[in-house]
Amino acid sequence: MDVLSYFYIIFFLAFLVIGVISFTLFIKRLLINATLRNNHSKEIELKLDRIIDLLEKDSK
Repeated sequence: MDVLSYFYIIFFLAFLVIGVISFTLFIKRLLINATLRNNHSKEIELKLDRIIDLLEKDSK
């Protein structure tokens, strides 16, 4: 094998490693955002429940 073949192999392996790292970080970011959205939805639900309770209390 000549030097050019080694260069192509190293380039391909580096590209593969960068792709795996990028994919892993992408999935990690998706999971973090999903958790944040879920927590935000729970907070909104609690606030709406509080508003409903106050409205029911006022209507009595």
